[in-house]
Amino acid sequence: MNWIVAKIKSIMLVSGALTCTMLYAALAPQATLRSTFGETLEGPLAEIVVRNWGALIALMGAMLIYGAYDPPGRPLVLTVAGLSKLVFIGLVLAHGRQYLGHQAGLAVVIDLVMVALFIGYLIGVRRSQAVA
Repeated sequence: MNWIVAKIKSIMLVSGALTCTMLYAALAPQATLRSTFGETLEGPLAEIVVRNWGALIALMGAMLIYGAYDPPGRPLVLTVAGLSKLVFIGLVLAHGRQYLGHQAGLAVVIDLVMVALFIGYLIGVRRSQAVA
């Protein structure tokens, strides 16, 4: 876990940049739904909800990028971003397994890796504080 602590800035920058790509959902909601889930939602409410979803995820990515440069804020940023990703993973696995063959499946795998790295950092930092 020491290597995760040593590389967390880079990990957060890459994770944040990847997460920010969901800004695409705010700009092109129907295209995002088709590529991520293989389906679309219709109507003005769907446009609002999907655009908001994309914006919120992009903000989470921006928060990860910010946290990469703010060591005291990292635990909070990583906890909130990790919980957000776990909610998405849980929802897809519980209610949307049929979407795993689309980009949602890739997102689940990437998010799982990110969450594991975030947890590794949080444990590693806590251990090093306990030793000091």
